[in-house]
Amino acid sequence: MTSTVIKYVGRTTDFKGKTLWEIVGSLKNHGVGRIIVRSVFERYPEPSFMKIVKVETCPDEERRRVRVWVEKTFRGRKLDNLTEIYQTSYKPDYKLIPKHEEAQLVDSIKSQHYFPDVILPRTIEMPPLMKKFIVKDHENKGMEVLEEYVMPLSYNKSPNRVYKIAEGNEKPTIKFTMGLGKPASPSLYEGVPLS
Repeated sequence: MTSTVIKYVGRTTDFKGKTLWEIVGSLKNHGVGRIIVRSVFERYPEPSFMKIVKVETCPDEERRRVRVWVEKTFRGRKLDNLTEIYQTSYKPDYKLIPKHEEAQLVDSIKSQHYFPDVILPRTIEMPPLMKKFIVKDHENKGMEVLEEYVMPLSYNKSPNRVYKIAEGNEKPTIKFTMGLGKPASPSLYEGVPLS
């Protein structure tokens, strides 16, 4: 008897579940008030889930998609605004939480505070080479050379990020620096001055 070798061709996926349309299309009132989760968010230790608030079907050419507005809880923190799901609604990655487990899931975020408030800095020190050019330029023009040169930071917006940017005299809880810090593999940097 010969053994058969199975060879998979194409992209693999980590999705586990159904499309959003498969879930809301089979529920009474299109699932408004029910709780769903995405399997990709189950990798976090904190609970992440979405409560369906409104559902809108799409035209025939978008058969696998549906527009859904949800109250989103991401990594144990409920987001302030409603989140619209449309672009990812076709992915087979959604699971419906059984009704008898919904209350326990919602209570789990009320009983614990998962994240300390993260306050990000507004500025960062300039890269060393840029700082040298500016100092040299100021010296050539007879301008005052400052002790510290900083530049503003810009952050990408995302509905899943839970942070605040420091305002006024507010002290950031996280500090970014231009240095290498402590390398993950110190042996790679033997003989190289890190400061």
